[in-house]
Amino acid sequence: MLDDTLKSQLKAYLEYVTRPVEIIATLDESAGARDMLALLQDVEALSDKVTLRTDGESERKPSFEITNPGTHTGLIFAGNPMGHEFSSLVLALLQVGGHPSKEAESLQQQIKNLQGNYHFETYYSITCHNCPDVIQALNLMTILNPNITHTAIDGALFQDEIEAKQIMGVPAVFLNGESFGQGRMELAEIVAKLDSNAASDVVDELNAKAPFDVLIVGGGPAGAAAGVYAARKGIRTGIVAERFGGQVLDTLEIENYISVLTTDGPRFARDLESHVRSYDVDIMNLQKVSALVPAKTEGGLIEVHTENGAVLKSRTVILSTGAHWRSMNVPGEQEYRTKGVTYCPHCDGPLFKGKDVAVIGGGNSGVEAAIDLAGVVKSVTLLEFSDKMRADEVLQHKLNSLPNVKVILNAQTTEVTGAEGKVNGLNYQDRTTNTAHHLALEGIFVQIGLLPNTSFLQGTVELTEPMHEIAIDRYGKTSVPGVFAAGDCTNVPYKQIIIAAGEGAKAALSAFDYLIRTSAPQ
Repeated sequence: MLDDTLKSQLKAYLEYVTRPVEIIATLDESAGARDMLALLQDVEALSDKVTLRTDGESERKPSFEITNPGTHTGLIFAGNPMGHEFSSLVLALLQVGGHPSKEAESLQQQIKNLQGNYHFETYYSITCHNCPDVIQALNLMTILNPNITHTAIDGALFQDEIEAKQIMGVPAVFLNGESFGQGRMELAEIVAKLDSNAASDVVDELNAKAPFDVLIVGGGPAGAAAGVYAARKGIRTGIVAERFGGQVLDTLEIENYISVLTTDGPRFARDLESHVRSYDVDIMNLQKVSALVPAKTEGGLIEVHTENGAVLKSRTVILSTGAHWRSMNVPGEQEYRTKGVTYCPHCDGPLFKGKDVAVIGGGNSGVEAAIDLAGVVKSVTLLEFSDKMRADEVLQHKLNSLPNVKVILNAQTTEVTGAEGKVNGLNYQDRTTNTAHHLALEGIFVQIGLLPNTSFLQGTVELTEPMHEIAIDRYGKTSVPGVFAAGDCTNVPYKQIIIAAGEGAKAALSAFDYLIRTSAPQ
């Protein structure tokens, strides 16, 4: 099942296992079960501390539990954890085998202290790059607390469950049979939803922090670069972010960041965070900022308010809040979001196997999505608002060569339609003839660009019209003294990772220059 390269890598990892690991498989006669058995036999052969049993009695076939002899962890994979999920398999083997987690000890203790019984189920696809973080978080919780169990379920293998639960986006997490959450979630975020005291403790901790010299809002490439450059100046630096990594976390492949030949978004985000944490930077993750209050006097303290009610203070602030996917803003879009309307073809594409879908947008992202989906779904209809495609010629040529793809130009989507809680089509208007049309569909993938995350700055910092990007000068200065900005939330052209990183470094240098030239009020 595993090629020689993966076997070699896995064997090296399994050297870190310090206590016996037992894999208990529940199999049937399916092809998926045969593949699973081959995978598990490969794993067993690579370590003398791993043993395999095939007499499991799990409710799902095929599946396997990773545990220790004589116990049941409740850590189960229903499906073959290959693709992006191979890392989840490796980590589960290591942690069940005694290798310690790198998560903060305080967070691990919080998990151990959770009271009650929690049975989690996560539906994933092996092409989803957001799923591993959720699965690995819940697996760790299972290992740390005997009252928690977790089953990771391959949606492509258990499509009857996907249909029954009307799951149209992954990762989809259920707790004790009820929907718990969908999409990317970090460990601390999951624990906070379970621990009722966590929110107030976080607010108290944030309010108690001393003022910063530089406080960066946003943890994407711009924010990370700003953090490194500021910390290297020896000044008190903090980063407050809704999710560290930002939009990069939703990027599949990165092949144009100079000196890095190829990587993927989640890995790049982890590298960003590791680099920042190698310096004395206070990272406050999972905190959404709701307001910016300028200093009352020049050189005074600027306030940054978070959505949970905390207030952080700093002599300078760098805004690097990034951007988010643009919505179509038509009736039915929000109603059927995650019920057929989705924004990630890589994550959710396998859930629409054999179905008719549409892609909205004829730029590079839209055409790439259509090409990827064409190999999975029954048919793809791409709708472009203008009279010509905007994607690179090489992508258009590839798209036009696919037999199950249709392109409609001058198409303005006017409504998403649905029935029984899920998408059944869309309405569009032909802009050349003004005639209305309906397409019968089961999935709609929206790929129409980005909007800056600047709504909380309305009336505080000068924003451009009509895009509402933060207006900055060549030094990254905004209209508010002591406040700088960088990255995709600004009016700097060309939204690229490498440009955002450079702008973040520039903003940090400008903030430092402001600090040394401006005296703090006595």
